[in-house]
Amino acid sequence: MNNKITSKSDKYSFTIFSLFLLVMLTNYYIYVGFAIKPYMIFLLLYLMIHIGSFSFQRLHLFEIAMLFFFLMYSFSGAFSLYPASSIRAICGIILFLFCYFIMKSVIQKANDSMTERAISDVGIFFNMVSLILYFVGLKSFGFVFDGDRVYQFGVMLDRDYPRLIGLLEDPNFFVFYNTIFFSYYLCNANSMKNKLGLFLCIITNILTFSRGGLLVMAFLLVIYILIKNPIKQLKLLVGIIALLFVSVYIAIVYMKFDIYGIIQSRVEDLSQDGGSGRIELWGRAWDYFTSHMVMGIGAFNFSEYNLFQYGDSLEVHNTFIAILSESGLVGITCYGLFIILVFVQLFKSNVIKKKLYLLLTFVGMILQMAFLSLIINDMFFMYLAILSTYFHTPENAFKNEKKKIVLFSSLFSHKQKIKLNVHYKGSDVIHEYSNHNR
Repeated sequence: MNNKITSKSDKYSFTIFSLFLLVMLTNYYIYVGFAIKPYMIFLLLYLMIHIGSFSFQRLHLFEIAMLFFFLMYSFSGAFSLYPASSIRAICGIILFLFCYFIMKSVIQKANDSMTERAISDVGIFFNMVSLILYFVGLKSFGFVFDGDRVYQFGVMLDRDYPRLIGLLEDPNFFVFYNTIFFSYYLCNANSMKNKLGLFLCIITNILTFSRGGLLVMAFLLVIYILIKNPIKQLKLLVGIIALLFVSVYIAIVYMKFDIYGIIQSRVEDLSQDGGSGRIELWGRAWDYFTSHMVMGIGAFNFSEYNLFQYGDSLEVHNTFIAILSESGLVGITCYGLFIILVFVQLFKSNVIKKKLYLLLTFVGMILQMAFLSLIINDMFFMYLAILSTYFHTPENAFKNEKKKIVLFSSLFSHKQKIKLNVHYKGSDVIHEYSNHNR
């Protein structure tokens, strides 16, 4: 009997591992106006095979706010100058949300330890393979880094910088995808496996040479140390600094990297290129917003406007300004409400003491959204699915239900006696109450 239970557990652990791993392979897709990615096909097949066991969890407030935002964002496309782009975005949103709810159904069948083991395993695999692809790319270039926007295996030459892209297609997105792994290893660096994962995360993140991404990772490290007591985390900090020195030594001596020159150039570029042209793009997006303040220029229309007026189809590279320009005050208000509700529920669930990595991941992702256009993103949806499932665990559900019961009971007069019974049913908390007059 125990062997059967163990076998089923191992089998489902592999399912969760496969799902998380396929989310990392976003660079491999079929384009049909929008991208059909490996994990989407996996989820569709899973639904077809397990349609009888599919369950729909009740929505949290932040999920309702998220759905309302996407509804308003899609609705803005009705007023757009380029409706074809809006329709494409709406189809993508529908597909992403469909996959999100299937993903939640998959994750909810696993316990916390299964989910976290999958995060740990996939993070090591993702970073290790990305690092291997990076070195293969460097060798294919002959360690000569002359070029701009030249791709080879896991390397992108960007103004003569050999930036790591690994399994993805952009170094800045690489750091974003790596945020959940970095946060998890940082908060659980008590085993050799997670220490290895943290080591790999730090190395790969540095090799992206992403200025914004590295600043956010440093900020998360500072938050973690302050929350977990700086004195107790001194050993971890010393270890990370020692790791950086060793890595720099290897890069300079064995790989012939001009680390100082690259860092100096990146800092100088910041003053010359306005953050890779971001400041100029933000100004254009702001201009579009000021002329369409209520509903914006329409879902996914910035690139089309930009192409028509300036001859390039670049994105805004700032999620919040993109939402502001494309869906106006209505859209940004809904999105802001969604973010606030996630933070509220994170703090209500006391994740600082129990699952700090979930809070650090969300903070890191939100900060990076100031440099990236991520209105719909695979990794962000995966994180929200993990978070939503965690909030549905019996312990957290009981806490929330208990608060509702206390609030509900306070509405009764002092002459009434309330009998409350709370019990679990699967991952839901059922409460029964009866009123008795004294």
